Amino acid sequence: MNYSCKRIFYTPENERPDFTACDFAFSFDYNQRKNHFRLPLYAMYVDLLHMKTKIESSLSREEALKAWNAKSKFCCMVVSNANATKRLDFFKALSKIKPVDSGGGTLNNVGGKVPDKMDFIKDYKFVIAFENSQYDGYTTEKILEPIYKDCIPIYWGNKMVDKDFNPKRFINYNNFASEAELIESLLEIEQNEELALAMLMQPTYSLDRITHEEEKQQVLQILTGIIENKEKPIAQQFWKYIHLWKRGYKKGRKKINHVFNSFKTPN
Repeated sequence: MNYSCKRIFYTPENERPDFTACDFAFSFDYNQRKNHFRLPLYAMYVDLLHMKTKIESSLSREEALKAWNAKSKFCCMVVSNANATKRLDFFKALSKIKPVDSGGGTLNNVGGKVPDKMDFIKDYKFVIAFENSQYDGYTTEKILEPIYKDCIPIYWGNKMVDKDFNPKRFINYNNFASEAELIESLLEIEQNEELALAMLMQPTYSLDRITHEEEKQQVLQILTGIIENKEKPIAQQFWKYIHLWKRGYKKGRKKINHVFNSFKTPN
């Protein structure tokens, strides 16, 4: 980056900010730095998909019963990333017990990619909501979407997800000793309407989480502070040389690894 103005880092991916290259960072991390704010991707979806009113309201028993009875199918996933093997392995394991529909580009078994994920998942009782990777704080929209559609997410990923979402509102893969134990619990919920309704009636968010409006206000205050701050941007300080050195080092390592791999004996 050749810009010498103030730089703000934001990522929707499981990546760490480089504070030698930015003045402020928004990321998934639980980071206590003064120039960092945790803003997970799912928070962006609340406004993007106009979820706020529904997601912040709890279902009554009557509403939960109506939603559950309207679901005609067991479980699904919508995935295009074929490299997230944890998710694919679970899909295959569960599919051996009961049919699971896949509407994405990977392991598709519904005749092609579905045009609208949200419309597709609404008919399912359970949705496989695994992250692409696991890292503390890394919570995306994958758990939020099924909750919004009154489904029960089966979640794997952020081990600290209970700080974001009410643990009684989803099935947490990390809470089970084995996949077999998780599947047994899943089938029990499917067959016991009272267990399912109890989950659907739970509030969406963890009590530890600030409200969506508070979060938005904090972000606006931060952006205002960055604009009004008269300190010299990091791009005009000596940190930029450290950043350039780090970039050069990474490129050098990449070239060395490429050359080394080219000499490896084929299997």
